[in-house]
Amino acid sequence: MDYKILVLNPGSTSTKLAFYQGQECVLDETVRHSSDELKDYKRIADQENFRRKVILETLEKRGFAVEDIDAISARGGLLKPIPGGTWEVNEKIVEDLKAGVQGEHASNLAGILAYQMGQQLGCPAFIVDPVIVDEMDEIAKFSGMPEIERRSIFHALNQKAVARDVAEEMGTEYEKANFIITHMGGGVSVGLHRKGKVVDVNNALDGEGPFSPERSGGLPVGDLVKLCFSEKYSQDFIKKRIKGQGGLVAYLGKNDLVQIEKDIENGDKKAEEVFEAMAYQIAKEIGSLAPANWGEVDAVILTGGMAKSPPLVKLIEERIKYIAPVVIKPGEKEMEALWKGALRVLQGCEEPQIYS
Repeated sequence: MDYKILVLNPGSTSTKLAFYQGQECVLDETVRHSSDELKDYKRIADQENFRRKVILETLEKRGFAVEDIDAISARGGLLKPIPGGTWEVNEKIVEDLKAGVQGEHASNLAGILAYQMGQQLGCPAFIVDPVIVDEMDEIAKFSGMPEIERRSIFHALNQKAVARDVAEEMGTEYEKANFIITHMGGGVSVGLHRKGKVVDVNNALDGEGPFSPERSGGLPVGDLVKLCFSEKYSQDFIKKRIKGQGGLVAYLGKNDLVQIEKDIENGDKKAEEVFEAMAYQIAKEIGSLAPANWGEVDAVILTGGMAKSPPLVKLIEERIKYIAPVVIKPGEKEMEALWKGALRVLQGCEEPQIYS
């Protein structure tokens, strides 16, 4: 059956939507939102009606009949920790997304929109492999301080989608393979996938792991404490240095890898040093996960937007190729992954999970 599936992926200043019919993506569009359009909304969840209107107007302009939709699949937000898979959006999911049980994030809008539109159209709504997927081994959650437990927040959707693709290319199944997967975007997450579960991963949202274009990564904690109590910096400054204005932005004042590579070609030694340091930290994080699986790794996979950078990939690969074959999957497949998650349920290949 040629299922018609609407895919939603809202960002902080944009709304991505796609329409799949059968095996074909017949619409893939990103609608940008100006600061003026969003300035009156105090919370992400308050944008629900505005974003729904944008989605419906876009579909109407492109000639798509919403009444024909068989399912809506949306990016998952900051819910309570749950295993990976496809989840049916219910009232409890909407309640927790609106409350922001693990914080405010643009992806929180996705489940809210999918549920409300599904109710209106009489079709099921799903979220797939949200950022708070938690399949970590208990031993991996120890931080060294009883007051703090390591949390699983990462690029679960793209990591799991890429893992399934690579497993298929290798002639095996995701549930039978062991991968170390690195998603390299505005933040960098490095996950150990052991037979279909991400048993260890850095919290890419709040400062663990390597530094990235916009995030500080893990920091020397003693020095961080001194900064926090020095009375020289506000809490807002420190939080932005950790997420949003850290990493390449803090060192170089820019996060555009293409421009930084041009700067390096033009002789910018500082840019070259920082660029190599980021590659070094990413490689070191990858290497740290090999012993977590007793060295049993079928492939190391590099994905995300920064995997499009040959110089960065080369620097990383030189340091980690001894672990296992390195597979490069540049970019991200979030929209396709959301479609496939819903399709697996509609085709009866996977049971939807229920959030409570």
